[in-house]
Amino acid sequence: MDSQKQRISILGAGLVGSLLSIFLAKKGYSVTIFERRSDMRKAGAIGGRSINLALSRRGLKALEAVGLKEKVQESCIPMPGRMIHDLEGNLSFQPYGKEGQFINSVSRGGLNELLMSEAEAHGVEIRFNHKCEEVDFDTATAHFENGEKVSADFLFGADGAFSALRSAMQKTDRFNYTQEYISAGYKELTMPPTANGDFALDPNALHIWPRGEYMLIALPNLDKSFTCTLFFPFEGKISFEAIKTEDDVQQFFESKFKDALPFLPELKTEFFENPTSSLITVRCKPWVKGNTALIGDAAHALVPFYGQGMNAGFEDCFVFNELLEKHGAINPALLAEYEALRIPDGNAIADLALYNFIEMRDKVADPMFVLQKKIEKRLNELFPKKWVPLYTMVTFSDFRYSEAHALGKKQQAIMDQVLAQPNIEENWEGLDFDEIVGRL
Repeated sequence: MDSQKQRISILGAGLVGSLLSIFLAKKGYSVTIFERRSDMRKAGAIGGRSINLALSRRGLKALEAVGLKEKVQESCIPMPGRMIHDLEGNLSFQPYGKEGQFINSVSRGGLNELLMSEAEAHGVEIRFNHKCEEVDFDTATAHFENGEKVSADFLFGADGAFSALRSAMQKTDRFNYTQEYISAGYKELTMPPTANGDFALDPNALHIWPRGEYMLIALPNLDKSFTCTLFFPFEGKISFEAIKTEDDVQQFFESKFKDALPFLPELKTEFFENPTSSLITVRCKPWVKGNTALIGDAAHALVPFYGQGMNAGFEDCFVFNELLEKHGAINPALLAEYEALRIPDGNAIADLALYNFIEMRDKVADPMFVLQKKIEKRLNELFPKKWVPLYTMVTFSDFRYSEAHALGKKQQAIMDQVLAQPNIEENWEGLDFDEIVGRL
């Protein structure tokens, strides 16, 4: 591999751009990242907010491949399941998988800083305050707002849902692109540690207050706080638009999230001061043009409801690295295979993430959903190779997202038939589990 001579430009020093740069630097490429913002490691660059993410098997596998899994896990909090809070404040725990399986709450900012510093330690140069305005695909040349033009042997767009590289591709012939905003937005709220310095809630769970058309969730942080996120319609009778005063906020939380309210001391201030953000799904094809390629959210932005946005982007990097080992160089054969593998998987996880919003805000509170989980758990215990629950396939396995999506649809159709049987709540333990698996 003549990677020594090859210069790679990456747009975006976020999670995916930074990880990709480490993979490539370890292969001997000369890598420069161009980031439109200033260096978040210097105080105040990101406004001091920490958003946390769910890190699971796919992301950990990619981190392990660059030797960072243990280092990252030191700053993770394991969450083996969901803690459901009903209107009265009663709790019910729903495990994500088998005993010992968990997802991890990790700080986006902390992880990003670690990856940037690791990239620099591997010889990657990161140039901040470089906003890309246009791209020449054949010469892998990026034109920046400051007048600089930088050419490379290859250029990656890891610059997120509003990617400059993808924007340039959108102006070219036969480029397919869709974007879709959901009707809900989100707002972050802070649940600080209690007066005696402890977590306000059980830290080893992802907390959900499911309320039909909307929900509140909470993920634990290392400083014993929780980051809460309210996913809520923008418009309508119960919506961001409808809540106009501090009294409205107080009354709404008292009636819908009363067990969370005592732990949200800054609620009234944060509700009006913190931004209300929108949620977008992006799909496009092709991901490769000339000597440029899209990766991560630039190629497939997801809504956050499966906790797979970062994991999917990290898996892009892992797959690209495996293809680089197979092909020996970034060449047309590698790029064709990268697209053929990852576009169907990007589309599948986009669909799954949209569906999971309905599951989280609505179905987790439904007794039939809880029963389905019990039946699927039994099927998985009896036939661990044949019946793998969809959540397990997505979060804890090496199934391709597209395979998991297709198999999940088949399993759901079977479960719909099973749950439609009369008196299933009382009689489910007497089901013919052999026969059910035989339908797959």
